[in-house]
Amino acid sequence: MNSAILGTGSYVPTRVLTNADLERMVDTSDTWIVERTGIRERRLVAPGQACSDLALQAAQRALLAANVKACDIDLILLATCTGDAPLPSTACLLQHQLGATRAAACDISAACCGFVYALSIADAYIKTGMRHVLVVASEVMSAITDWTDRNTCVLFGDGAGAVVLGQGSQHSGILSTHLHANGRLPEMIHVPGGGSREPASKEVLDNKRCFIKMKGNETFKIAVKSMEEAAHEAADANGVAMADIDVFIPHQANMRILKAVSQRLGLGQEKLMINLDKFGNTSAASIPLALDEAVLSQKVQKGQLVLLAAFGAGLTWASALVRW
Repeated sequence: MNSAILGTGSYVPTRVLTNADLERMVDTSDTWIVERTGIRERRLVAPGQACSDLALQAAQRALLAANVKACDIDLILLATCTGDAPLPSTACLLQHQLGATRAAACDISAACCGFVYALSIADAYIKTGMRHVLVVASEVMSAITDWTDRNTCVLFGDGAGAVVLGQGSQHSGILSTHLHANGRLPEMIHVPGGGSREPASKEVLDNKRCFIKMKGNETFKIAVKSMEEAAHEAADANGVAMADIDVFIPHQANMRILKAVSQRLGLGQEKLMINLDKFGNTSAASIPLALDEAVLSQKVQKGQLVLLAAFGAGLTWASALVRW
């Protein structure tokens, strides 16, 4: 018996930050941003709005779509690298806000791969007898973005996505998940300060060590190769050809990465789900945000094969194949 996605939901803040807005903040241009990233705008939280607030909205919408009550959730997994606070887990805050009093709750930290990692864990718990697991990915990337660094500030946005998992059938639902990590290259994408290695201090703040740092060119090459391999792994594990994939939903990191991966896989533009232009890179939230949009727009339909693939800090990469 496979686990199945019973409902999807998403939420983005109302504040829009366009490329034109960024032109007034740093030395950049709309043309440069679009050509390099494919991003035209992104959403940012309002003052006082936190990770759990976005997660709550997405989770409520997913529960409504699944026709499942919060009191019937057994486990909440919240993928994030920008939680409300170091502790308690943002998942526990969400559990209280939802009124999911029966649910265990914890955060999953796998950066941009967080949703697929959490989906894999949820899948395993459903297969061992749990009835319903809520998987949420929520990110406030603006909180760890240096708005004076033109190389990174153009990339990120805030948002949340969620799915409710329950029991499916033998031939539909989550067919397989594939998780990988390589901790030898943490400096490719990292926030060096603010943890136990470099605790929060005036020096950390002054040197902007609490903001995300990236090596863009090196990351691009590894991301394309890793996502391509993870996608093939999912297809091969289920005996399907790439031509059999109906919808490909990759992590929305950069348009050049998305096009390079899809071309290597031989998947045409019509099969590729993209909303990067509207929301930017929302880290763990990007796949469930795109998945919910694909479901609502009927790009994803019953019986189709949906391929998910992600790459992120860690380094981590992952994939999942779903029969909708």
